[in-house]
Amino acid sequence: MPKLIKGDQVVEDNWHFVGLEDTDYSTYDRVILPLAKWLELDDAARLGGHTAPWIDSGEEFEEAFAKVLQAPMVVVHFPVFMDGRGFSTAEILRNRGGYQGELRAVGNLIQDQLFFLKRCGFDSYQLREGTDLEAAVRSLQDFSVTYQTSADTDIPLFRRR
Repeated sequence: MPKLIKGDQVVEDNWHFVGLEDTDYSTYDRVILPLAKWLELDDAARLGGHTAPWIDSGEEFEEAFAKVLQAPMVVVHFPVFMDGRGFSTAEILRNRGGYQGELRAVGNLIQDQLFFLKRCGFDSYQLREGTDLEAAVRSLQDFSVTYQTSADTDIPLFRRR
């Protein structure tokens, strides 16, 4: 079973990615579906805790915003290292929408981005195969002090004195 970082530890990933072309995924207990496919499910299947939508970094999801906020987990895909739109997606979900579920970053991520992904509201990370996950967990603590507010700190530094 693949591993990922959740919170501040390495855990086994018990979710399975399903593509648009996949029609039978009944053998999997928990599935991550493309947003369009996830929206086709009935409410019981969508909200039962066994399915989660995946949003590509440039994908528009305003029309489905209320439904996405009810998902047990939302997966944001970063197709390339330099595509920062997923950071904005996390900001929209956490700060504007008040999303409380698991927010997972997947795709072409590097260890140096983890601290900033966490600040935007992500709480689980599926890094490229071959990444030293223990070192990546330590990188979540790269900085002990932050100046501005974010999803993980709602008080700026000058107010924390």
